[in-house]
Amino acid sequence: MIAITDLEKTFGDRVLFEHVDLQLNAGSRYGVVGANGSGKSTFLKILMGDDGATTGEISMPKSARIGMLRQDRFVDDAETVVRVAMRGDEVAFAALEELEQLAQQDNPDPERLGTCDEILHATGGYGLEAEAAKILVGLGIEEAALHAPLGRLSGGYKLRVLLAQALVGRPDALFLDEPTNHLDIVSIRWLERFVVAFRGCAVIVSHDHRFLNEVSTHILDVDYGTIQQYTGNYDAFLASKVETRDRKEAEVARVERAIEEKKASLERFKAKATKARQANSRLKQLERVEIERLQPTSRRYPKFDFPIRRPSGKDVLEVKGLSKSFGEKHVLRDVSLTVRRGERIAIIGANGLGKSTLLKIAVGKLEADRGEARWGHEAKAGYFAQDHRELLTHNGQSAHDYLWSLCQDETTGFVRGLLGRLLFSRDEVDKKLGSLSGGEAARLVFGKIAIERPNVLVLDEPTNHLDLESIEALAGALSTYEGTIVFVSHDRWFVSKLATRVVEIHREGINDFVGTYDEYLDRYGADHLSVVSAPDAKAKRMSGPPPAPKKSAAPEAHKSEDEPQQPRRRASLRRVSTKSRDV
Repeated sequence: MIAITDLEKTFGDRVLFEHVDLQLNAGSRYGVVGANGSGKSTFLKILMGDDGATTGEISMPKSARIGMLRQDRFVDDAETVVRVAMRGDEVAFAALEELEQLAQQDNPDPERLGTCDEILHATGGYGLEAEAAKILVGLGIEEAALHAPLGRLSGGYKLRVLLAQALVGRPDALFLDEPTNHLDIVSIRWLERFVVAFRGCAVIVSHDHRFLNEVSTHILDVDYGTIQQYTGNYDAFLASKVETRDRKEAEVARVERAIEEKKASLERFKAKATKARQANSRLKQLERVEIERLQPTSRRYPKFDFPIRRPSGKDVLEVKGLSKSFGEKHVLRDVSLTVRRGERIAIIGANGLGKSTLLKIAVGKLEADRGEARWGHEAKAGYFAQDHRELLTHNGQSAHDYLWSLCQDETTGFVRGLLGRLLFSRDEVDKKLGSLSGGEAARLVFGKIAIERPNVLVLDEPTNHLDLESIEALAGALSTYEGTIVFVSHDRWFVSKLATRVVEIHREGINDFVGTYDEYLDRYGADHLSVVSAPDAKAKRMSGPPPAPKKSAAPEAHKSEDEPQQPRRRASLRRVSTKSRDV
Protein backbone atom coordinates (compact mmCIF):
# COMPACT_ATOMS: atom_id res chain seq x y z
CA MET A 1 0.00 0.00 0.00
CA ILE A 2 2.85 2.39 0.87
CA ALA A 3 6.07 2.10 -1.12
CA ILE A 4 9.19 3.79 0.29
CA THR A 5 12.19 4.05 -2.04
CA ASP A 6 15.73 5.16 -1.13
CA LEU A 7 14.48 7.48 1.63
CA GLU A 8 16.99 9.74 3.35
CA LYS A 9 16.62 12.43 6.01
CA THR A 10 19.41 14.68 7.20
CA PHE A 11 19.69 17.71 9.47
CA GLY A 12 22.80 19.60 8.42
CA ASP A 13 25.68 17.13 8.63
CA ARG A 14 23.68 14.68 10.73
CA VAL A 15 22.13 11.72 8.93
CA LEU A 16 19.03 10.42 10.71
CA PHE A 17 18.48 7.59 8.24
CA GLU A 18 19.35 6.74 4.63
CA HIS A 19 18.95 3.97 2.04
CA VAL A 20 15.49 3.15 3.38
CA ASP A 21 13.46 0.85 1.10
CA LEU A 22 10.22 -0.50 2.55
CA GLN A 23 6.88 -1.85 1.38
CA LEU A 24 4.13 -1.30 3.97
CA ASN A 25 1.07 -3.42 3.28
CA ALA A 26 -2.61 -3.29 4.17
CA GLY A 27 -3.45 -5.73 6.95
CA SER A 28 -0.05 -5.23 8.60
CA ARG A 29 0.75 -3.20 11.70
CA TYR A 30 4.21 -1.69 11.98
CA GLY A 31 5.64 -0.66 15.34
CA VAL A 32 8.35 1.99 14.97
CA VAL A 33 11.09 1.81 17.61
CA GLY A 34 14.43 3.47 18.24
CA ALA A 35 16.26 5.65 20.72
CA ASN A 36 15.00 9.14 21.52
CA GLY A 37 16.29 11.42 18.77
CA SER A 38 16.91 8.59 16.30
CA GLY A 39 14.22 9.83 13.91
CA LYS A 40 11.09 7.80 14.69
CA SER A 41 8.70 10.74 14.84
CA THR A 42 10.44 12.39 11.89
CA PHE A 43 9.85 9.25 9.82
CA LEU A 44 6.18 9.30 10.80
CA LYS A 45 5.91 13.00 9.93
CA ILE A 46 7.34 12.27 6.49
CA LEU A 47 4.73 9.54 5.97
CA MET A 48 1.98 11.95 7.07
CA GLY A 49 3.22 14.71 4.79
CA ASP A 50 4.12 17.02 7.68
CA ASP A 51 7.82 16.94 6.85
CA GLY A 52 9.83 16.36 3.71
CA ALA A 53 12.54 13.81 3.05
CA THR A 54 15.99 14.97 1.95
CA THR A 55 15.86 12.46 -0.90
CA GLY A 56 13.74 9.47 -1.81
CA GLU A 57 10.14 8.78 -2.66
CA ILE A 58 6.98 7.70 -0.85
CA SER A 59 3.98 6.57 -2.87
CA MET A 60 0.50 5.45 -1.87
CA PRO A 61 -2.89 5.39 -3.60
CA LYS A 62 -4.29 8.90 -4.12
CA SER A 63 -7.69 7.73 -2.89
CA ALA A 64 -6.27 6.40 0.38
CA ARG A 65 -7.96 7.73 3.52
CA ILE A 66 -5.42 8.57 6.19
CA GLY A 67 -6.00 8.73 9.94
CA MET A 68 -3.34 10.53 11.99
CA LEU A 69 -2.55 11.18 15.63
CA ARG A 70 -0.02 13.93 16.14
CA GLN A 71 1.39 15.01 19.50
CA ASP A 72 1.13 18.71 18.55
CA ARG A 73 -2.22 18.88 16.77
CA PHE A 74 -4.13 22.19 17.02
CA VAL A 75 -7.77 21.94 18.09
CA ASP A 76 -10.62 24.35 18.74
CA ASP A 77 -11.34 24.30 22.47
CA ALA A 78 -14.80 25.79 21.93
CA GLU A 79 -16.03 22.87 19.82
CA THR A 80 -17.80 19.99 21.55
CA VAL A 81 -15.86 16.82 22.24
CA VAL A 82 -17.97 14.62 20.00
CA ARG A 83 -17.82 17.05 17.06
CA VAL A 84 -14.03 17.22 17.27
CA ALA A 85 -13.97 13.43 16.99
CA MET A 86 -16.53 13.45 14.16
CA ARG A 87 -14.15 15.58 12.08
CA GLY A 88 -12.13 12.42 11.60
CA ASP A 89 -14.48 11.50 8.75
CA GLU A 90 -13.91 14.69 6.82
CA VAL A 91 -16.28 13.95 3.94
CA ALA A 92 -19.20 12.85 6.08
CA PHE A 93 -18.68 15.68 8.57
CA ALA A 94 -18.63 18.30 5.80
CA ALA A 95 -21.88 16.89 4.42
CA LEU A 96 -23.47 16.98 7.89
CA GLU A 97 -22.37 20.58 8.41
CA GLU A 98 -23.80 21.61 5.06
CA LEU A 99 -27.04 19.76 5.80
CA GLU A 100 -27.31 21.64 9.12
CA GLN A 101 -26.80 24.95 7.32
CA LEU A 102 -29.39 24.06 4.67
CA ALA A 103 -31.87 23.16 7.41
CA GLN A 104 -31.63 26.74 8.71
CA GLN A 105 -32.68 28.17 5.34
CA ASP A 106 -36.29 28.91 4.38
CA ASN A 107 -35.84 27.57 0.85
CA PRO A 108 -32.90 25.17 0.79
CA ASP A 109 -31.51 24.04 -2.56
CA PRO A 110 -33.08 20.61 -3.30
CA GLU A 111 -30.05 19.60 -5.37
CA ARG A 112 -27.65 20.31 -2.49
CA LEU A 113 -29.96 18.47 -0.08
CA GLY A 114 -29.91 15.48 -2.41
CA THR A 115 -26.13 15.56 -2.76
CA CYS A 116 -25.64 15.71 1.01
CA ASP A 117 -28.07 12.86 1.51
CA GLU A 118 -26.26 10.75 -1.09
CA ILE A 119 -22.88 11.38 0.55
CA LEU A 120 -24.19 10.60 4.03
CA HIS A 121 -25.75 7.34 2.89
CA ALA A 122 -22.55 6.39 1.05
CA THR A 123 -20.27 7.11 4.01
CA GLY A 124 -22.56 6.04 6.82
CA GLY A 125 -22.52 9.67 7.90
CA TYR A 126 -25.96 9.54 9.52
CA GLY A 127 -24.42 7.30 12.15
CA LEU A 128 -21.22 9.34 12.48
CA GLU A 129 -22.10 10.91 15.82
CA ALA A 130 -23.03 7.55 17.34
CA GLU A 131 -19.83 6.00 16.00
CA ALA A 132 -17.71 8.86 17.36
CA ALA A 133 -19.42 8.60 20.75
CA LYS A 134 -18.79 4.84 20.83
CA ILE A 135 -15.07 5.32 20.21
CA LEU A 136 -14.79 8.19 22.70
CA VAL A 137 -16.42 6.14 25.46
CA GLY A 138 -14.10 3.26 24.59
CA LEU A 139 -11.15 5.59 25.12
CA GLY A 140 -12.40 6.57 28.56
CA ILE A 141 -14.32 9.79 27.84
CA GLU A 142 -17.47 9.84 29.97
CA GLU A 143 -20.77 10.19 28.12
CA ALA A 144 -21.59 13.30 30.13
CA ALA A 145 -18.57 15.05 28.60
CA LEU A 146 -19.32 14.27 24.95
CA HIS A 147 -21.30 17.45 24.33
CA ALA A 148 -19.15 19.70 26.53
CA PRO A 149 -16.55 22.07 25.02
CA LEU A 150 -13.22 20.40 24.41
CA GLY A 151 -11.52 23.10 26.48
CA ARG A 152 -12.97 21.62 29.67
CA LEU A 153 -10.82 18.51 29.28
CA SER A 154 -7.26 18.16 30.52
CA GLY A 155 -4.41 17.82 28.04
CA GLY A 156 -4.36 14.04 28.41
CA TYR A 157 -8.06 13.71 27.65
CA LYS A 158 -7.79 16.09 24.70
CA LEU A 159 -5.23 13.68 23.28
CA ARG A 160 -7.79 10.88 23.60
CA VAL A 161 -10.27 12.95 21.60
CA LEU A 162 -7.67 13.42 18.87
CA LEU A 163 -7.02 9.69 18.91
CA ALA A 164 -10.75 9.12 18.49
CA GLN A 165 -10.69 11.56 15.57
CA ALA A 166 -8.01 9.49 13.86
CA LEU A 167 -10.01 6.28 14.34
CA VAL A 168 -13.45 7.63 13.40
CA GLY A 169 -12.53 8.27 9.77
CA ARG A 170 -12.34 4.55 8.95
CA PRO A 171 -8.98 5.13 7.30
CA ASP A 172 -7.06 2.91 4.92
CA ALA A 173 -3.83 3.84 6.69
CA LEU A 174 -3.40 4.81 10.33
CA PHE A 175 -0.39 6.77 11.60
CA LEU A 176 -0.17 7.04 15.40
CA ASP A 177 2.51 8.88 17.38
CA GLU A 178 2.65 7.62 20.99
CA PRO A 179 -1.06 6.72 21.13
CA THR A 180 -0.89 5.21 24.65
CA ASN A 181 0.37 8.44 26.24
CA HIS A 182 -2.12 9.56 28.91
CA LEU A 183 -4.25 6.41 28.48
CA ASP A 184 -5.06 4.17 31.43
CA ILE A 185 -4.88 0.37 31.23
CA VAL A 186 -8.58 0.11 30.35
CA SER A 187 -8.25 2.47 27.38
CA ILE A 188 -4.99 0.89 26.23
CA ARG A 189 -6.71 -2.51 26.12
CA TRP A 190 -9.57 -1.00 24.10
CA LEU A 191 -7.11 0.60 21.68
CA GLU A 192 -5.23 -2.67 21.29
CA ARG A 193 -8.38 -4.46 20.22
CA PHE A 194 -9.23 -1.67 17.79
CA VAL A 195 -5.79 -1.70 16.17
CA VAL A 196 -5.62 -5.51 15.98
CA ALA A 197 -9.01 -5.55 14.23
CA PHE A 198 -7.98 -2.73 11.86
CA ARG A 199 -7.77 -4.04 8.29
CA GLY A 200 -5.68 -1.25 6.82
CA CYS A 201 -2.00 -0.37 7.20
CA ALA A 202 -1.03 0.92 10.66
CA VAL A 203 2.28 2.61 11.51
CA ILE A 204 2.72 3.28 15.22
CA VAL A 205 5.49 4.97 17.20
CA SER A 206 5.34 3.74 20.79
CA HIS A 207 7.45 3.24 23.91
CA ASP A 208 4.92 0.78 25.36
CA HIS A 209 6.57 -2.65 25.31
CA ARG A 210 3.44 -4.74 25.83
CA PHE A 211 1.33 -2.63 23.46
CA LEU A 212 3.94 -3.19 20.73
CA ASN A 213 3.88 -6.91 21.49
CA GLU A 214 0.10 -7.09 21.27
CA VAL A 215 -0.49 -5.09 18.08
CA SER A 216 2.64 -5.33 15.92
CA THR A 217 2.99 -7.73 13.02
CA HIS A 218 6.29 -6.05 12.06
CA ILE A 219 8.84 -3.77 13.71
CA LEU A 220 10.58 -0.89 11.93
CA ASP A 221 13.85 -0.31 13.77
CA VAL A 222 15.37 3.17 13.41
CA ASP A 223 19.03 2.48 14.16
CA TYR A 224 22.51 2.34 12.58
CA GLY A 225 21.56 5.27 10.34
CA THR A 226 18.78 3.44 8.52
CA ILE A 227 15.38 1.78 9.07
CA GLN A 228 15.31 -2.00 9.08
CA GLN A 229 12.13 -4.10 8.97
CA TYR A 230 11.69 -7.18 11.17
CA THR A 231 8.81 -9.64 11.06
CA GLY A 232 6.98 -10.30 14.32
CA ASN A 233 6.24 -8.37 17.49
CA TYR A 234 8.64 -6.46 19.71
CA ASP A 235 9.99 -9.48 21.60
CA ALA A 236 10.61 -11.32 18.31
CA PHE A 237 12.41 -8.23 17.00
CA LEU A 238 14.70 -8.06 20.03
CA ALA A 239 15.72 -11.69 19.62
CA SER A 240 16.23 -11.33 15.86
CA LYS A 241 18.25 -8.13 16.17
CA VAL A 242 20.62 -9.63 18.72
CA GLU A 243 21.07 -12.70 16.51
CA THR A 244 21.76 -10.54 13.42
CA ARG A 245 24.26 -8.33 15.26
CA ASP A 246 26.04 -11.36 16.75
CA ARG A 247 26.31 -12.94 13.30
CA LYS A 248 27.77 -9.77 11.76
CA GLU A 249 30.25 -9.35 14.61
CA ALA A 250 31.32 -12.98 14.24
CA GLU A 251 31.86 -12.51 10.50
CA VAL A 252 33.98 -9.39 11.04
CA ALA A 253 36.03 -11.23 13.67
CA ARG A 254 36.52 -14.19 11.29
CA VAL A 255 37.81 -11.92 8.51
CA GLU A 256 40.16 -10.13 10.92
CA ARG A 257 41.56 -13.45 12.17
CA ALA A 258 42.09 -14.69 8.61
CA ILE A 259 44.00 -11.52 7.71
CA GLU A 260 46.19 -11.72 10.81
CA GLU A 261 46.99 -15.37 10.13
CA LYS A 262 47.92 -14.50 6.54
CA LYS A 263 50.12 -11.65 7.73
CA ALA A 264 51.91 -13.95 10.17
CA SER A 265 52.54 -16.46 7.40
CA LEU A 266 53.91 -13.80 5.06
CA GLU A 267 56.19 -12.45 7.79
CA ARG A 268 57.82 -15.88 7.94
CA PHE A 269 58.31 -15.83 4.17
CA LYS A 270 60.13 -12.48 4.44
CA ALA A 271 63.00 -14.27 6.18
CA LYS A 272 63.78 -16.10 2.94
CA ALA A 273 65.62 -13.92 0.44
CA THR A 274 63.93 -15.52 -2.55
CA LYS A 275 60.47 -14.90 -1.10
CA ALA A 276 60.97 -11.47 0.52
CA ARG A 277 59.86 -9.30 -2.40
CA GLN A 278 56.75 -11.38 -3.02
CA ALA A 279 55.89 -11.44 0.70
CA ASN A 280 56.24 -7.66 1.04
CA SER A 281 53.98 -7.16 -1.97
CA ARG A 282 51.33 -9.44 -0.49
CA LEU A 283 51.56 -7.69 2.89
CA LYS A 284 50.94 -4.32 1.26
CA GLN A 285 47.89 -5.79 -0.46
CA LEU A 286 46.54 -7.06 2.86
CA GLU A 287 47.03 -3.66 4.48
CA ARG A 288 44.80 -2.16 1.80
CA VAL A 289 41.97 -4.60 2.53
CA GLU A 290 39.06 -2.72 4.10
CA ILE A 291 37.17 -4.60 6.77
CA GLU A 292 33.52 -3.62 7.16
CA ARG A 293 33.14 -1.73 10.41
CA LEU A 294 29.81 -2.13 12.14
CA GLN A 295 28.13 1.19 12.83
CA PRO A 296 27.51 1.72 16.55
CA THR A 297 23.91 1.61 17.74
CA SER A 298 22.13 4.85 18.62
CA ARG A 299 20.54 3.15 21.61
CA ARG A 300 21.83 4.18 25.01
CA TYR A 301 20.94 2.67 28.36
CA PRO A 302 21.14 4.81 31.49
CA LYS A 303 22.62 3.23 34.60
CA PHE A 304 20.09 3.80 37.34
CA ASP A 305 21.04 2.91 40.89
CA PHE A 306 19.02 3.42 44.08
CA PRO A 307 21.07 2.70 47.20
CA ILE A 308 19.40 2.98 50.60
CA ARG A 309 20.88 4.67 53.66
CA ARG A 310 19.39 2.22 56.15
CA PRO A 311 16.49 -0.29 56.15
CA SER A 312 13.04 0.69 57.36
CA GLY A 313 11.03 -1.13 59.97
CA LYS A 314 8.90 -4.12 59.00
CA ASP A 315 5.67 -2.10 58.68
CA VAL A 316 6.45 0.68 56.21
CA LEU A 317 3.11 2.47 55.69
CA GLU A 318 -0.30 2.14 57.32
CA VAL A 319 -3.31 3.57 55.46
CA LYS A 320 -6.56 3.58 57.46
CA GLY A 321 -10.03 4.60 56.28
CA LEU A 322 -8.72 7.04 53.70
CA SER A 323 -11.34 9.04 51.75
CA LYS A 324 -10.94 11.98 49.41
CA SER A 325 -13.29 14.03 47.25
CA PHE A 326 -12.85 16.98 44.92
CA GLY A 327 -16.14 18.84 45.08
CA GLU A 328 -18.83 16.27 44.32
CA LYS A 329 -16.37 13.83 42.75
CA HIS A 330 -15.36 11.00 45.09
CA VAL A 331 -11.99 9.51 44.17
CA LEU A 332 -11.11 7.46 47.27
CA ARG A 333 -13.59 5.70 49.53
CA ASP A 334 -12.52 4.23 52.87
CA VAL A 335 -9.20 2.84 51.61
CA SER A 336 -7.15 0.81 54.07
CA LEU A 337 -3.94 -1.13 53.45
CA THR A 338 -0.62 -1.96 55.06
CA VAL A 339 2.67 -1.79 53.17
CA ARG A 340 5.44 -4.06 54.44
CA ARG A 341 9.18 -3.87 53.95
CA GLY A 342 10.44 -5.27 50.65
CA GLU A 343 7.09 -5.26 48.85
CA ARG A 344 6.74 -3.83 45.36
CA ILE A 345 3.12 -2.71 45.16
CA ALA A 346 1.54 -1.64 41.87
CA ILE A 347 -1.49 0.65 42.19
CA ILE A 348 -3.65 0.17 39.10
CA GLY A 349 -7.09 1.25 37.90
CA ALA A 350 -8.86 3.52 35.45
CA ASN A 351 -8.00 7.22 35.34
CA GLY A 352 -9.84 9.46 37.77
CA LEU A 353 -10.27 6.90 40.56
CA GLY A 354 -7.60 8.26 42.90
CA LYS A 355 -4.34 6.43 42.23
CA SER A 356 -2.17 9.55 42.12
CA THR A 357 -4.25 11.10 44.91
CA LEU A 358 -3.42 8.15 47.17
CA LEU A 359 0.31 8.61 46.57
CA LYS A 360 0.11 12.38 47.12
CA ILE A 361 -1.65 11.88 50.45
CA ALA A 362 0.95 9.29 51.47
CA VAL A 363 3.88 11.66 50.85
CA GLY A 364 2.13 14.68 52.37
CA LYS A 365 1.44 16.59 49.16
CA LEU A 366 -2.32 16.45 49.75
CA GLU A 367 -4.62 16.13 52.76
CA ALA A 368 -7.25 13.42 53.09
CA ASP A 369 -10.86 14.27 53.93
CA ARG A 370 -10.99 11.34 56.34
CA GLY A 371 -8.57 8.71 57.55
CA GLU A 372 -4.80 8.80 57.70
CA ALA A 373 -1.59 7.56 56.10
CA ARG A 374 1.14 6.93 58.69
CA TRP A 375 4.74 6.01 57.95
CA GLY A 376 6.47 3.33 59.98
CA HIS A 377 9.74 3.32 61.93
CA GLU A 378 12.77 4.60 59.97
CA ALA A 379 10.75 4.81 56.74
CA LYS A 380 12.10 7.48 54.40
CA ALA A 381 10.28 8.01 51.09
CA GLY A 382 11.67 9.21 47.77
CA TYR A 383 8.89 10.60 45.57
CA PHE A 384 8.64 10.73 41.77
CA ALA A 385 5.63 12.87 40.81
CA GLN A 386 3.63 12.24 37.65
CA ASP A 387 4.29 15.88 36.80
CA HIS A 388 7.89 15.49 37.90
CA ARG A 389 8.82 18.95 36.65
CA GLU A 390 7.18 20.32 39.80
CA LEU A 391 10.32 19.08 41.58
CA LEU A 392 12.54 21.14 39.25
CA THR A 393 11.47 24.62 40.29
CA HIS A 394 14.50 26.76 39.34
CA ASN A 395 14.39 26.84 35.54
CA GLY A 396 17.59 28.88 35.29
CA GLN A 397 19.62 26.37 37.30
CA SER A 398 21.77 23.84 35.44
CA ALA A 399 21.34 20.09 35.79
CA HIS A 400 24.79 19.90 37.40
CA ASP A 401 24.11 22.64 39.94
CA TYR A 402 20.71 21.19 40.78
CA LEU A 403 22.15 17.82 41.78
CA TRP A 404 25.18 19.37 43.46
CA SER A 405 22.87 21.46 45.65
CA LEU A 406 21.55 18.17 47.03
CA CYS A 407 24.99 16.75 47.91
CA GLN A 408 27.36 19.65 48.57
CA ASP A 409 29.73 17.41 50.51
CA GLU A 410 30.47 15.54 47.28
CA THR A 411 32.89 16.63 44.57
CA THR A 412 31.85 18.00 41.20
CA GLY A 413 33.39 14.84 39.74
CA PHE A 414 30.86 12.74 41.67
CA VAL A 415 27.99 14.81 40.28
CA ARG A 416 29.32 14.68 36.72
CA GLY A 417 29.78 10.93 37.01
CA LEU A 418 26.19 10.51 38.17
CA LEU A 419 24.92 12.71 35.34
CA GLY A 420 26.99 10.72 32.84
CA ARG A 421 25.36 7.49 34.00
CA LEU A 422 22.01 9.24 33.47
CA LEU A 423 23.02 9.93 29.83
CA PHE A 424 23.91 13.61 30.23
CA SER A 425 26.92 14.34 28.02
CA ARG A 426 29.75 16.68 29.01
CA ASP A 427 27.93 19.62 27.42
CA GLU A 428 24.47 18.62 28.63
CA VAL A 429 25.39 18.75 32.33
CA ASP A 430 25.19 22.55 32.06
CA LYS A 431 21.76 22.48 30.40
CA LYS A 432 19.19 24.62 32.21
CA LEU A 433 16.31 22.86 33.96
CA GLY A 434 13.75 24.84 31.98
CA SER A 435 15.09 23.52 28.66
CA LEU A 436 15.29 19.83 29.57
CA SER A 437 13.24 17.37 27.54
CA GLY A 438 10.70 15.19 29.32
CA GLY A 439 13.08 12.24 29.35
CA GLU A 440 16.01 14.32 30.61
CA ALA A 441 13.90 15.81 33.40
CA ALA A 442 12.72 12.35 34.46
CA ARG A 443 16.27 10.96 34.55
CA LEU A 444 17.42 13.97 36.57
CA VAL A 445 14.70 13.37 39.18
CA PHE A 446 15.88 9.76 39.45
CA GLY A 447 19.35 11.17 40.07
CA LYS A 448 17.91 13.29 42.89
CA ILE A 449 16.30 10.20 44.42
CA ALA A 450 19.60 8.28 44.16
CA ILE A 451 21.36 11.03 46.13
CA GLU A 452 18.64 11.00 48.82
CA ARG A 453 19.06 7.22 49.31
CA PRO A 454 15.50 6.56 50.57
CA ASN A 455 14.34 3.13 51.70
CA VAL A 456 10.88 3.60 50.15
CA LEU A 457 10.21 4.66 46.57
CA VAL A 458 6.83 6.25 45.80
CA LEU A 459 6.63 6.49 42.02
CA ASP A 460 3.75 8.02 40.05
CA GLU A 461 3.96 7.03 36.36
CA PRO A 462 7.77 6.74 36.39
CA THR A 463 7.98 5.55 32.76
CA ASN A 464 6.31 8.64 31.30
CA HIS A 465 8.67 10.36 28.82
CA LEU A 466 11.22 7.53 28.95
CA ASP A 467 12.22 5.58 25.86
CA LEU A 468 12.16 1.78 25.78
CA GLU A 469 15.85 1.51 26.70
CA SER A 470 15.44 3.76 29.76
CA ILE A 471 12.30 1.87 30.83
CA GLU A 472 14.16 -1.44 30.62
CA ALA A 473 17.09 0.01 32.58
CA LEU A 474 14.75 1.45 35.23
CA ALA A 475 12.92 -1.87 35.64
CA GLY A 476 16.25 -3.64 36.05
CA ALA A 477 17.47 -1.21 38.71
CA LEU A 478 14.20 -1.29 40.65
CA SER A 479 14.08 -5.10 40.59
CA THR A 480 17.31 -5.17 42.64
CA TYR A 481 16.33 -2.28 44.95
CA GLU A 482 16.64 -3.32 48.59
CA GLY A 483 13.83 -1.13 49.87
CA THR A 484 10.06 -0.95 49.34
CA ILE A 485 8.30 0.34 46.22
CA VAL A 486 4.77 1.70 45.85
CA PHE A 487 4.08 2.78 42.30
CA VAL A 488 1.38 3.78 39.84
CA SER A 489 1.90 2.80 36.22
CA HIS A 490 -0.14 2.12 33.09
CA ASP A 491 2.82 0.38 31.47
CA ARG A 492 1.80 -3.26 31.84
CA TRP A 493 5.22 -4.63 30.87
CA PHE A 494 6.81 -2.49 33.59
CA VAL A 495 4.19 -3.57 36.13
CA SER A 496 4.67 -7.23 35.23
CA LYS A 497 8.44 -6.95 35.75
CA LEU A 498 8.18 -5.38 39.21
CA ALA A 499 4.95 -5.99 41.10
CA THR A 500 4.82 -8.52 43.91
CA ARG A 501 1.40 -7.20 44.95
CA VAL A 502 -1.36 -5.47 42.97
CA VAL A 503 -3.78 -2.99 44.54
CA GLU A 504 -6.64 -2.33 42.15
CA ILE A 505 -8.61 0.87 42.81
CA HIS A 506 -12.22 0.85 41.66
CA ARG A 507 -15.26 3.02 42.34
CA GLU A 508 -16.22 1.37 45.61
CA GLY A 509 -12.79 0.86 47.16
CA ILE A 510 -9.86 -1.45 46.46
CA ASN A 511 -9.10 -5.04 45.54
CA ASP A 512 -5.84 -6.06 47.23
CA PHE A 513 -4.18 -8.96 45.36
CA VAL A 514 -1.00 -10.53 46.71
CA GLY A 515 0.94 -11.83 43.72
CA THR A 516 2.51 -10.74 40.46
CA TYR A 517 0.68 -8.85 37.73
CA ASP A 518 0.63 -11.92 35.51
CA GLU A 519 -0.95 -13.90 38.35
CA TYR A 520 -3.49 -11.10 38.75
CA LEU A 521 -4.35 -11.38 35.05
CA ASP A 522 -4.65 -15.16 35.32
CA ARG A 523 -7.10 -14.71 38.20
CA TYR A 524 -9.27 -11.90 36.84
CA GLY A 525 -8.64 -11.68 33.08
CA ALA A 526 -7.04 -8.95 30.98
CA ASP A 527 -10.27 -6.92 30.72
CA HIS A 528 -11.31 -7.09 34.37
CA LEU A 529 -10.61 -3.39 34.96
CA SER A 530 -12.94 -2.29 32.18
CA VAL A 531 -15.79 -4.06 33.97
CA VAL A 532 -15.17 -2.87 37.53
CA SER A 533 -14.35 0.69 36.41
CA ALA A 534 -17.61 1.29 34.54
CA PRO A 535 -20.02 3.68 36.31
CA ASP A 536 -22.75 1.04 35.93
CA ALA A 537 -21.15 -2.34 35.43
CA LYS A 538 -24.40 -3.96 34.31
CA ALA A 539 -25.85 -1.30 32.04
CA LYS A 540 -22.75 0.39 30.70
CA ARG A 541 -20.03 -1.41 28.79
CA MET A 542 -17.39 0.13 26.63
CA SER A 543 -17.72 -0.45 22.93
CA GLY A 544 -15.30 -0.80 20.04
CA PRO A 545 -13.72 -3.52 17.89
CA PRO A 546 -13.64 -7.23 18.68
CA PRO A 547 -10.80 -8.34 20.96
CA ALA A 548 -7.60 -9.92 19.74
CA PRO A 549 -7.24 -13.68 20.31
CA LYS A 550 -6.30 -14.33 23.92
CA LYS A 551 -3.16 -16.17 24.88
CA SER A 552 -4.90 -17.71 27.87
CA ALA A 553 -8.53 -18.10 28.73
CA ALA A 554 -10.07 -15.40 30.91
CA PRO A 555 -13.01 -15.99 33.24
CA GLU A 556 -16.26 -16.45 31.34
CA ALA A 557 -17.90 -13.54 33.15
CA HIS A 558 -15.62 -11.11 31.31
CA LYS A 559 -15.38 -12.86 27.97
CA SER A 560 -17.45 -10.61 25.74
CA GLU A 561 -19.22 -7.98 27.82
CA ASP A 562 -17.10 -5.08 26.56
CA GLU A 563 -15.99 -6.40 23.21
CA PRO A 564 -16.21 -3.45 20.78
CA GLN A 565 -17.46 -3.86 17.23
CA GLN A 566 -15.32 -2.65 14.33
CA PRO A 567 -17.40 -0.31 12.14
CA ARG A 568 -18.11 -1.90 8.75
CA ARG A 569 -17.17 -0.07 5.61
CA ARG A 570 -19.88 0.16 3.01
CA ALA A 571 -19.03 -0.91 -0.51
CA SER A 572 -20.24 2.44 -1.85
CA LEU A 573 -17.66 4.28 0.27
CA ARG A 574 -15.13 3.98 -2.54
CA ARG A 575 -17.27 6.20 -4.75
CA VAL A 576 -16.86 9.20 -2.45
CA SER A 577 -14.01 11.57 -3.26
CA THR A 578 -11.61 12.00 -0.32
CA LYS A 579 -8.71 14.13 -1.43
CA SER A 580 -7.68 15.35 1.99
CA ARG A 581 -5.20 13.11 3.76
CA ASP A 582 -5.45 14.77 7.15
CA VAL A 583 -8.49 13.28 8.82
